[in-house]
Amino acid sequence: MKNYQFWFCTGSQDLYGDECLRKVADHSAKIVEGLNASGHLPFEVILKPTLISQASIRKTFNDANNNPDCAGVITWMHTFSPAKMWILGLKEFKKPLCHLHTQFNEALPYGTIDMDFMNENQSAHGDREYGHIVSRMGIERKIIVGHWANEGIQKQLGSWMRTAIGIIESSHIRVCRFGDNMNNVAVTEGDKVEAQIKFGWEIDHYCVNDLVEYVDTVNDGDVNALVEEYYSKYKILNEGRNPEEFRRHVAVQARQEIGIEKFLKENDYHAVVTHFGMLGGLEQLPGLSIQRLMEKGYGFGAEGDWKVAAMVRLMKLMTAGIKDAKGTSMMEDYTNHLVPGEEGILQAHMLEVCPSVADGEIGIKVCPLSMGNREDPARLVFTSKEGPGIACSLVDLGTRFRLIINAVDCKKVKEPMPKLPVGTAFWTPRPSLQVGTTAWILAGGAHHTAFTYDLSVEQMVDWADAMGIESLVIDEKTDIRSFKNELKWNEAFYG
Repeated sequence: MKNYQFWFCTGSQDLYGDECLRKVADHSAKIVEGLNASGHLPFEVILKPTLISQASIRKTFNDANNNPDCAGVITWMHTFSPAKMWILGLKEFKKPLCHLHTQFNEALPYGTIDMDFMNENQSAHGDREYGHIVSRMGIERKIIVGHWANEGIQKQLGSWMRTAIGIIESSHIRVCRFGDNMNNVAVTEGDKVEAQIKFGWEIDHYCVNDLVEYVDTVNDGDVNALVEEYYSKYKILNEGRNPEEFRRHVAVQARQEIGIEKFLKENDYHAVVTHFGMLGGLEQLPGLSIQRLMEKGYGFGAEGDWKVAAMVRLMKLMTAGIKDAKGTSMMEDYTNHLVPGEEGILQAHMLEVCPSVADGEIGIKVCPLSMGNREDPARLVFTSKEGPGIACSLVDLGTRFRLIINAVDCKKVKEPMPKLPVGTAFWTPRPSLQVGTTAWILAGGAHHTAFTYDLSVEQMVDWADAMGIESLVIDEKTDIRSFKNELKWNEAFYG
């Protein structure tokens, strides 16, 4: 993650004289100082000079476009700022935009308020003038309303910053595919050219044996050192297997982790896709190795699912640096639990669930895998944390993309599952398994998802809006009749 910054741009004009502009600048500086000191913003806010002319606005916005460290602009109209001044700057601006409708003072100064105060502190006036022109120009932006020193407002601003990082970083994501989409599977396919146009994602393909060359040349000493790290960090679950044979299987995954990461770094890729049916000279389907790479921040998608790989990478970037983060991973809907009052969906995959979501002890198992026609792969096994999260599915509808966002509640399963050798999560979709799943199927949601505990529905809706794609939310407010109508309305708007 780069050390991004966000520019704070205050709008005003020179109608009220130099003294007023000095106060505007002073107030803006104190707001920025307070925001940076709040502890609720993941990135620094940089104060820019007060904007009072078309020329200064246009230059500032183009400077922001050209500054690789600037991830977005926060605008606020301290006084009345005639909006025609903003047209050219807004028209040329290419980065995330936040409209902070705030005010320096929190309360009306009842005993002293006069017309000088009114003229100087008229954000209620100026922000509506500015908001009109942004709406008229059809520019996507985040609107946050409230006093800048309020903790809730600061947290909203910090949340938007993470969405802005997702918007900026989306255009940098490069996905490397080893093998193609699983034969005859529809939902994991998609238009890669349109994805690059919409999201900026570069999705490339390599023969898996291009990767094998990297894996086979990994130094034995590096492999042994990584195996030692595994053995010190995870619980070894031999379950009756010969310890030397078990260790050899684990070493295959260590060699793969080093080789795959070297390939990704040398070729500047940030997400990877594998396919159990296209393994070339690999001894095992990458399991533990992929889990470890996901934990380091790489995206992953199984069976050719490049959309999930890119989304996992994006969400890893958006959650980077969150204190006490609970984790982000690829997931797959596997099997239902339909006992009344206990309903939920067991989430897992053959091997590749990210250990960042694990709760408690993580073990290593070596177990047979019927798919792939290779030797038994080593994998990390665990159960996931409890708590709320979101599961996202980006689907290609042929004429457009749709992002489906389901709020879910992760729970512990009622009993252990000792014979299931994978990382698992168990969740109930909101508002219930019946309604949530019905809505998901109506929307065309996939069986693979990008899941996180650490982002909100609102953040992902804002990201979709910025990308110019449809988003559908399934949460505690969802009812099927309204959801069907929303699908019809969206078809008319986006179709």
